[in-house]
Amino acid sequence: MSKYTAERESLSRQTIVPFLLQIFETRGPESYLGESVSMAEHMEQSAACAHEDGASDELIIAALLHDIGHFIGDFELDALENGMDNYHEDAGAIILERFYPPEISEPVRLHVAAKRYLCTVDDHYYDKLSAASVNSFNLQGGKMNESEVAEFEANPHHKAAIKLRHYDDDGKVQGRTIYKIDHYQPLLESLLS
Repeated sequence: MSKYTAERESLSRQTIVPFLLQIFETRGPESYLGESVSMAEHMEQSAACAHEDGASDELIIAALLHDIGHFIGDFELDALENGMDNYHEDAGAIILERFYPPEISEPVRLHVAAKRYLCTVDDHYYDKLSAASVNSFNLQGGKMNESEVAEFEANPHHKAAIKLRHYDDDGKVQGRTIYKIDHYQPLLESLLS
């Protein structure tokens, strides 16, 4: 169980940003599910991809925080590598929705579903996934059925989640120039609900 599980319950509007910064500092350097970048580098690269794409401030922050649930959920960081879905998208969204608008929390909640959706509707998308993403895709439910596709498309944030999914896929390049999380602190503070 994550040491952050109990701490997350006591978070407030005043403590959420320092909490997020602390996670990036203390846990961010950990390896990212077999990828060539650390967890923090992956999330910071995803935010850089969103910025380069001209995304809204909310989507940039969603990209920055999309995998925060790996650290604050009830599962160990290596759960996916050990064959168990960790539901990190839900863990992250549950915390974020307390402090941020749905334009941030919903794409985070939907970024795993977006991978499943894209693998279902785009014949070439699966071939672009990294080995770690293929592994997690299989653990997270694989391709969607028709009702899951319809439910995903009915969510008003599904298009943002698809964009976030592409930023997530592109945020795994060793040595890429990025802004560290401290650069985003003013934005993290200004977007608080």
